[in-house]
Amino acid sequence: MQFNLTLDNRLEIESSIVSLRGVSPVLNGVVLDDARVEVIANDATRIELRFTAPALGNGVFGFEIVREDKARAWSRYWLEGFTGTLDSFGLGFARVENLRAYLRNGYHSWDGSFYIEPEADRTRNETGYAMTQLLPRHGEGSVVIGFDRHTRFQQTFVFDARHVPASLTIQTWWDRKPPTGRCESERLVFFEHAQVEEGLREWARLVAQASPTPPRKAEPITGWCSWYNLYAYINEENILTHLRGVEKIARQEKFPMRVFQIDDGFTPEMGDWLEVKPQFPRGMKPLLDDIRAAGFIPGLWIAPFMVGNRSRLYREHPDWVVRERERDAPLAHWKLYSEFRWHKRSEEYYILDTTHPDAFEYLRRVFRTWRCEWGCEYFKTDFMFWGAEYGPERARWHHEGMTRIEIWRRVAEMIREEIGDALWLGCGCPLWASVGLVDGIRIGFDVGVEWRGIWSAQSLLRDAATRNFANHILWQADPDCILLRERFHHLTDAQQRSLALYAGMLGGVTMTSDALDELSPERLRLWKLLLAPGTAHLPFLGQADPALVLVRAGDPSAVLIFNTSDAPLERTYTFAALGIPNARYVYDWTNKTLQVCKTARVSVTLAPHDSALLFISDKPITQTPERLP
Repeated sequence: MQFNLTLDNRLEIESSIVSLRGVSPVLNGVVLDDARVEVIANDATRIELRFTAPALGNGVFGFEIVREDKARAWSRYWLEGFTGTLDSFGLGFARVENLRAYLRNGYHSWDGSFYIEPEADRTRNETGYAMTQLLPRHGEGSVVIGFDRHTRFQQTFVFDARHVPASLTIQTWWDRKPPTGRCESERLVFFEHAQVEEGLREWARLVAQASPTPPRKAEPITGWCSWYNLYAYINEENILTHLRGVEKIARQEKFPMRVFQIDDGFTPEMGDWLEVKPQFPRGMKPLLDDIRAAGFIPGLWIAPFMVGNRSRLYREHPDWVVRERERDAPLAHWKLYSEFRWHKRSEEYYILDTTHPDAFEYLRRVFRTWRCEWGCEYFKTDFMFWGAEYGPERARWHHEGMTRIEIWRRVAEMIREEIGDALWLGCGCPLWASVGLVDGIRIGFDVGVEWRGIWSAQSLLRDAATRNFANHILWQADPDCILLRERFHHLTDAQQRSLALYAGMLGGVTMTSDALDELSPERLRLWKLLLAPGTAHLPFLGQADPALVLVRAGDPSAVLIFNTSDAPLERTYTFAALGIPNARYVYDWTNKTLQVCKTARVSVTLAPHDSALLFISDKPITQTPERLP
């Protein structure tokens, strides 16, 4: 990777993979094409530029890029002397050349991550967050561009496909934070990598190194969650019934299931977290004690930033919610005016204003009570992005002057302080601001009982592949609960088995909601297989292929080939391409057949939505593998 200046002092970042040309400063979303540039430094290791423009007033925009080695460079940008309103600032690249596809990296659990080909839709503008990856039209490898720290600012990457070639705008959201002389971005890294997923892993490792709180390294999170079986229709009786069933089968089959978690449905309204519905007559502490006595880590669900308009919290403290800036009314992030009201009475849901000292201390008391008095040891915190969704252009907080991420991070650090070493799963959660605080994080939308639709398999198929790279580097990736039950869903056997294998092969959080004592021996065999700890990689990530391939290295190695398309397909892979050199023996776990390969490759033919789980080794496979490597 090389960087240099053109005759008119415009920066170019040259790569054999993808190149970026024509840098300009960006202020509040507007590229300052009329900016004048002054070269402060220009040598083999460093370029520094200063820009002035009418929109900057008497201010100056600065930019620096420093070479670390032949493949990597670091940069920063800053504003000095700017006295206007500052929502955001950053860099604009007029041309991204040799670009086939880029990674649109989502902001939170449900905000998807996927590759986009600009030529497929020239009307499409996409905003990604924290980083992006550029894949070349000609050649192999990738270029990664991303920030290393995420505890102060939200950072966006916008590709404009209306330009040919596409343009790229990178911004830091300052959120009108009072300037202290110099407004400076976090460090921005540019690097080449010969591979796609491993390039993303390299960025994840840089984020881990830069995080002020190192990523947590908990044991794999496995267990049972009430939501996808009972949903909000829970009471003490049916929770205890499922507990007895899970305890019996887990002991009988020696399943390494650690957690038993009660999801939403035990509190009357969002925000009233210290009240319990009458369906739980003993309260939560005795029930959590029962779970602990059965040998599991007891867990509860909470949405700490949500406040229902019918809650006691809002009735008694209406000043504890974030307000609309323009009309001075509660900011209603969610409006449920029809028959579905989330099993509550509230028609509107507001955001807890955690900059209000009394609201912040209330939330602290909730987590302290749940942890110290109720005995909760596993916290599933949901709708977490609500606390960082809005900036000051839309929202008015009790205490102004912090960025949306600083507000969110202050709450998240308090939660970790109060729950101590308890396990924490962030759901609907900012992915990168959570590093070092959560143990696991949801990486897609809710699972469902359909192949297509809002609550279906599609988010898992799209988002898990492009977020797998951070698994066990920044947190444990949670693909959501694995559907095991044989009834009460709209999936075929092949779809259900394929989805279960895919989610389980990823090797992150592994949970189910199904009644284990109602499952057939074959489904229990599948669940046992998936509970084995380990991690997988996707050797063909970034290729526009409906065949998803996951590989877990070991002896034998496990390979899942999943046809996500609506038509039959055939695929042939060399063992070398799968990263399993010198292999000869292939055991097909799905069809229970053994093959000796003489050509160092394997071929499969798959029906729509079907898959093949193969165990591949250089040694004879003499017995059926019952667990993943």
